[in-house]
Amino acid sequence: MAEVMLAVMPFAGHVAPMRAVVRAFVAAGHRVRVYTGSAHADGFRADGAEPVLWERAPDFDENDLPATFPRLRGRKGPRQMIVNVEDLFVRTGAAQCADLTASFDAQPWDVLVADGLSLGAHLAAEKTGTPRVTVALVPLATPSPGAPPPGLGLQPARSVLGRLRDRALWAALSAVSRPIQRAFHEQRALAGLPPSALTFQEALYSRELVCASGVEQLEYPRPQWPGRIIWVGELADHTGSGIPEPTWWSESLADPRPVVHVTQGTQNVDPADLIRPTFAALGHQRVQLAVATGVRGNSELPFPAPQNARVADLLPYDRLLPRIDVMVTNGGWGGVLAALHHGVPLVVAGGDLDKPEVAARVAWAGAGANLRTGTPSPRAILRAWRRVSGGSAYRTVAERIGEALRRHDGPREVVEHTEALLASLP
Repeated sequence: MAEVMLAVMPFAGHVAPMRAVVRAFVAAGHRVRVYTGSAHADGFRADGAEPVLWERAPDFDENDLPATFPRLRGRKGPRQMIVNVEDLFVRTGAAQCADLTASFDAQPWDVLVADGLSLGAHLAAEKTGTPRVTVALVPLATPSPGAPPPGLGLQPARSVLGRLRDRALWAALSAVSRPIQRAFHEQRALAGLPPSALTFQEALYSRELVCASGVEQLEYPRPQWPGRIIWVGELADHTGSGIPEPTWWSESLADPRPVVHVTQGTQNVDPADLIRPTFAALGHQRVQLAVATGVRGNSELPFPAPQNARVADLLPYDRLLPRIDVMVTNGGWGGVLAALHHGVPLVVAGGDLDKPEVAARVAWAGAGANLRTGTPSPRAILRAWRRVSGGSAYRTVAERIGEALRRHDGPREVVEHTEALLASLP
């Protein structure tokens, strides 16, 4: 039995897959602690883990980030992404490290298994001299030769002009990310660590082992990867979501029209961004719309829903996804993988953070359409839906990727690869 510490950024979209990983570690007989926000403590405790809370690090509400990180107020798009990375992910790093090392001092762990966006885990692993496994919950953003800068939703260049574009973008990214790199080195110093040649982006990935969610069919080919990267499929145990069926479920089951699922995700959940224009686009089509607001306990929308729409706060994906024809999504990686697991093609409106990368990969693989914005017009949604719903090629690719995903047992594979890493250490 090993002492395992998991570090999980306190976002619903990160917590759900990592809870499946926690359950797999517990089932394998390991003693598990989980470092996360207080909102998620009870869930991890129910999974058999001991919660370790953000205390020195600010315990924020993901549905009201500006309350803790005021520079985020009123920002969207690239400006939001840069400030979000610096203030939330980087400048909390030393405090996360302090929380983690305090727990280590009380009871040392054998291995630190960390959400790929936890800078505190990188710092704490270095400070304690313990092995670290990165669990990548979003598409890989590690810099590598032959790839454009991550975060822009660009596919790899295929021409000389494209490669020149990428070089120019890397230079521009280096300039705009200087505050992030400066903050990273400041956090290292605050954590009592020496200067490092690594960039913030490089530091997020363990050189010992990265367990990447997804499959290679959804990742651009690279001439080389830094460190050891293993694809583990979808991080879900498919034992049931625990989310109840909405009151309209039986009515939907009796409705013969194909189901289009519409989701705004669980972060930046402004329904005007995607749900409203989808209502305008598909409200008079011969489909039924199954809509999730993404906010637990709130199934109300600030605008009327068309007659063919049914709305809930959250929906039980284990029962919904086998029924749907197309998913219209903001590009949350977990939801995209869940849809593809069932062979469902996608229309993706990826606006910020990792979402443009998700949308670009779905389109590159041929499993759906990329709307290239988080706030698409009704016309763009309608055209994309018609193309995806009526095009057998998208469904064929989605089903092929689904077959690849179903060959994996992601949570169990994370445990097995972690155990193998520990067994290989002197």
